[in-house]
Parts: sequence; C-alpha cells; structure tokens
Amino acid sequence: MANPIQIGFPIFPGVTQLDFSGPWEVLARVPGAQCHLIAQDLHPVRSDSGLQVLPTTTFALAPKLDVLCLPGGPGHLTAMADTEILRFLDVRAPKCRFITSVCTGAMILAAAGLLRGYRATTHWASLHRLAAFGAHPIADRVVADRDRLTGGGVTAGIDMGLTLAATLADEATARSIALGIEYAPAPPFPGHPTAAKSETVTELEAKLAPYRARMAEADAKALERLGVNS
Repeated sequence: MANPIQIGFPIFPGVTQLDFSGPWEVLARVPGAQCHLIAQDLHPVRSDSGLQVLPTTTFALAPKLDVLCLPGGPGHLTAMADTEILRFLDVRAPKCRFITSVCTGAMILAAAGLLRGYRATTHWASLHRLAAFGAHPIADRVVADRDRLTGGGVTAGIDMGLTLAATLADEATARSIALGIEYAPAPPFPGHPTAAKSETVTELEAKLAPYRARMAEADAKALERLGVNS
C-alpha cells in the first residue's frame, strides 16, 4: 500500500476557520490523504469568529508532510512574527511537495521568505502587500507557480483545494469531489470589489483602515527580520 499523502494545516489564534476547513473538506477526500491541524500545543485554538478548534497534532510531533497549507485571518498579523510557526516553516517547507495558502496565509508564507520569486495571490485587501516580499501579485482566484499554490480570500480555499486535488490524484477525482460536496457557487451578492456595489466597497474600505495600519506594521517588522528594505 502506498504511503499516505500527509497534509498539514498550521493554525493559530485569530485564524479564519473557513480558510482551512474549506480545503480540508476537499483534500480529506483525496484517496490516501491524511489531514492534520497543527498548532503549538493541543489546547483549543480560538478562530477570529470565536469558534474553538482542536488541533490534532503539534509543531513538534507532526509527521513528515507532503503538503503545507497556511490559512489566514486577522491572526496572521501575529503569526507573521511567531517564532514557532516561522521555525516550523523553515524546517518543514523544503521537504514538502507543495506549499500552499489561503487568503492572508500567503502573508505568513511571505514573512517566512517562501514566496520570493513566485507568482501568488491572497485576499484582495492584502494583494498589494506581496510585492514588498519579492512575490509577484496576481489577482486570480487560484495561482499555481511550480510547487506553490495560493488561493484568494477565504472561500477561494475550496478552489485551491480542488486544484491541488487534481494534481495529487487526477482531474476525475477532483471533479468527483466537487460534485460530492455540491460545489456550485451562485452567491446572492458579489464578494469581490470588482463586482460589488461601489458604496459597499467604500464602506468596507473605511472599516478596514485600522486593520490596514496593523498590516503595515506587521509587514515592516517581517521585512526587517528578512533584511529587506520595504
């Protein structure tokens, strides 16, 4: 019997649960795949919406991984400077077949120096941040560049998962998974600034102003640690 495909999702306080649960639901259905929620310890991790999530293993005890998937969420700002997470990525990423992210999980990869020279995407409100870290921002739902797969904001994790499933298994398997989870999005309201009403975008941008200031601070610290002049 072939060795299982080991897929790890590092999580942290303030993570957006759909960032990892979306691709988890897809990738857990890939034949031979084993998924792991990885954290510093086995205590519950509180998501940004208050959901308590139980890790299945720790940074120290996680098995050898074939795939890393970094979710995002407001907590990514702290995770970008978390020495435990960055050390884990530094040790584990070079041994993985694929390094992936969803939403602002891409910024954690960027802070670890793992997107330099790669095409990548992230949540639309953070896409501009990638360039300072040497990545090439692409405003697509999923961006694949060699062994890096990055998904856009939150719900794009399902798309990223299906894209990866087709590579880990085959297209027929990915199509079957999509059908099995009835992935047929038809949103009642557009979820991207290129399609949303201008007043909706303006209102949300105003609400994001304090968050953007925190983003700039986190990026500056990460760039300083990497020895990059922003």
